[in-house]
Amino acid sequence: MALLMEVREAITSVTGSVGPSLVGVGQRWGVGSGVVLEAGKVLTNAHNIRGDEVQVTFADGRTATGTIAGVDADGDLAVVNVDTKDAPPIAWAESDDVGVGTPVLALANPGGRGLRVTVGLVTGTERSFRGPRGRRITGSIEHTAPLLPGSSGGPIVDEDGRLLGLNTNRIGEGFYLAIPADSSLRERVTALSRGETPTRPRLGVAIAPPHVARHLRRAVGLSDADGLLVRGVDEDGPAGKAGIREGDLITAAAGKPLGDPDELHAVLDKLKSGATLTLTVLRGSEERQVTVSFA
Repeated sequence: MALLMEVREAITSVTGSVGPSLVGVGQRWGVGSGVVLEAGKVLTNAHNIRGDEVQVTFADGRTATGTIAGVDADGDLAVVNVDTKDAPPIAWAESDDVGVGTPVLALANPGGRGLRVTVGLVTGTERSFRGPRGRRITGSIEHTAPLLPGSSGGPIVDEDGRLLGLNTNRIGEGFYLAIPADSSLRERVTALSRGETPTRPRLGVAIAPPHVARHLRRAVGLSDADGLLVRGVDEDGPAGKAGIREGDLITAAAGKPLGDPDELHAVLDKLKSGATLTLTVLRGSEERQVTVSFA
């Protein structure tokens, strides 16, 4: 009983200190949570944002319309400009050192429907998952504090209510992932607050992984080949303008064989503005070289 009372005291304390910094993001469908960063700024996940404006609901029930300061869709982060009035900013943890066994409290205000607080433990670090656009997000904190739908964008905090991470992904079986509130996140959030939305070279294609590509090639009588199957093309994107078509199999980029989407992203991330990239493509059984321009 004494242990439960200690947990209760911790929850009560953290709720009182952090609760006013929590916000709900969105309404009806696609709702999420967020935290006040500073006066006029709210941090949330990019996947919680729909369009250029978003409804923000504060802990006292007040609602306001926010506009997007900056979005990192690949990193699943967004900063919203909104009138925060007296809502206090969340405090950041002083250390980046979060290890297995660290107790955490997860807070959320799903779409402004009321504060939720749960307790758990860190069960892993340096975990990875795919973001909204398919790029791998690394370095995440895995924990067991249960989260309701709409909790993404809410924080995990320590016993003193200091920010340890931003919840972003549910991985099933009672485990959840949070983007760590480390020095890298501080830098990214600061840039987004200034409106510096990062840009990364994009082909403008939707792709299927190698095992799907092999299955589909067999189904139509084509020989096995490793690569990434193009299942959709933005005709106005770099790949579409270069002549890439739906059904093409991209087997190499800049001469590097492609075994999974991460290898393609690694090649793209090294490109400078205005660069070109040569892709090796199988169209049916015919191999061809396609030069894609990112001018």
